[in-house]
Parts: sequence; structure tokens; C-alpha cells
Amino acid sequence: MHRYDDPKFQMDMDTIKEKSERNKNWGKWGPDDEWGTINYVGDEERKAAAQLVKRGEVFALGLNFDSDGPQNGLFGGRWNPIHTMLATGTDAVAGKQTVPGKKYASQYADDAVSLPLQCGTQWDALGHVFNNDKMWNGYDATLVGANGAEKNAIHKMRNKMVGRGVLLDIARWAGVDSLDDGTAIDAEDLNACAKAQGVEIKRGDFVIYRTGHMERCLAAGEWGGYAGGEAPGVSFHTCDWMHDMEIAAICADTWGCEVIPNETDDVFQPWHWIVIPQIGITMGEIFYLKDLANDCAEDGVYEFMFVAPPLPITRGVGSPINPQAIK
Repeated sequence: MHRYDDPKFQMDMDTIKEKSERNKNWGKWGPDDEWGTINYVGDEERKAAAQLVKRGEVFALGLNFDSDGPQNGLFGGRWNPIHTMLATGTDAVAGKQTVPGKKYASQYADDAVSLPLQCGTQWDALGHVFNNDKMWNGYDATLVGANGAEKNAIHKMRNKMVGRGVLLDIARWAGVDSLDDGTAIDAEDLNACAKAQGVEIKRGDFVIYRTGHMERCLAAGEWGGYAGGEAPGVSFHTCDWMHDMEIAAICADTWGCEVIPNETDDVFQPWHWIVIPQIGITMGEIFYLKDLANDCAEDGVYEFMFVAPPLPITRGVGSPINPQAIK
């Protein structure tokens, strides 16, 4: 691991362009593909993942969607979910729920939620990030317009997010409760952590890594800059690893997966520029990993069946999720 400002790892737009071409998967699954690396997960991989269930214990990896979430307006104008009651038990007891033509009133509760689709535990769709005016598989960025994404939308993944999950507990491997903000995780760290845990990362895996950042905020009772500010995360230079390992998806307990501040002053979140539009990796963010990590440390098993379907929001470029790890 290294600090984001280590001179040996600083890079510029020329490096970003080089990595963009080096890791481009466009056309690998045909000119019309909108699934990207999820193509690595087929029927056989899903059947094998189901065989990993030994105890039947389920670990929920999603935060609750409520007003106590991490959003404080630092990034993209996102806000925490606003929960509104449309009908309540108080209304019912007061006899306000009358139905025309019926002698007696009904009794029920009803509610609604307003939220940005990426305000909590969520998937970034392949239409979420562009590189040089293009998104995954070479589709033009203008295909994401006022009505949403005509290509690479999240609803195209409605039956795809099931497979073998692997946890890389980077924080525990490094001997800390949480990595410091600005700590960059290298490809060598990912490999060394997997080796120390005795788990092999395979083609088509959903790789989830833990930095401890979320748990640090939860323990403090204060989100601070969690959603939009400085954070530990993977180095830009892991983009080759993400490509070469042929993983299905990457997920983390931070708001943006990659290290913040970035290892360049040229652009913001350059790793996103490669991983989503060039490689075709769907990205999971803001995962709650404490319970799963503790269980993995106890039984020494860091692989599991992973189930995390998005809400099929037509033309959406992201979706809230409640991912499950089943051991």
C-alpha cells in the first residue's frame, strides 16, 4: 500500500489514455453487448456458487435506507432517503380511510420514498461513467439523456447479479481496524491478502474488499466526508489487475472504491474512467461488511454465494441494493 501522493505512483492524462486502450474490452462479447464482465458469469458459475452454501447463514451487506445515511451533499447533490407516510394507523383509527360506496372505512398504511439511486449501498451501471464521450462497448455518451440510459442501463442486469463472492479483508490483513484516508491499495496487496486468507480469485467472481472506512464512521457516529470526501481505496494502477483477473464485478465498503484524493491532479476518479466504460465492470459501493468479515475471520472461509439483483429501474444508471452473502 502507499499514500495517494507518493511520487512513484503519480500519473497524468497520458497514463490514463494508455490504460484506457490497454484495458478496453469493447467488442469482446459482440457489438451489441450491454452486460460487460458480467458475461463471465454463466449457468455453471452460478451452480458452483450455490454449492458454496454450507450453513445457510445469510449476511446482509446493505445499509438501511433512511435519514441517517452517509449523504451530506458533498458529492453530486445527493441526499439521504426521504421517507413519507401517505396513510397511517392514526388515519385508520380516526376513520379517515373511507371508500366511496362502502359502509365501513378501510384500515391500512402506505408510504413513499424519494432518494437518489446511488445514495446508499448500490450498483453503478455501465452507463454511469464516460471516457472520451463514450460509455461501455463504445456507445455514445449522448445515449444517456433526459429520459435515462438507452444503452447500458441498470435494468439490463435484473437477472445477472448472482455468483461466487470473495471477500478480501484488506484492513484485517493489514492489521488495522480501518485504513487511513488516502491509503492506496495496490494489486500486490489484493493478491497477498487473498493468499493469506487461502482463497483463490477466479474468473467471474464478485470481488468485495473491506477497508474498514464505513465501520470507522459508524463507530464514531459521524459520517463526516465519507460520501464524497477523502477515503482509502484501490490505486488507479490496479486497473490492469481488474482487467486481467476477469472478475465479474468489484465492490467495497467505501463510497467510490478508488483512493481519494486521486493519484493525479488531472482528473477526478480516473480509475472509474477505466473500470466501468473500458473494462465493462459493474461497480458496487457503500457495502456494509462488518458482520461478514467477522464471520470469515472466525471460520476461515472467504468465499460464498453472492446475490445482489438491482431494482429493475428502466434506463437507470444506478440502483440501490440489499446484497446478500450466503455461507
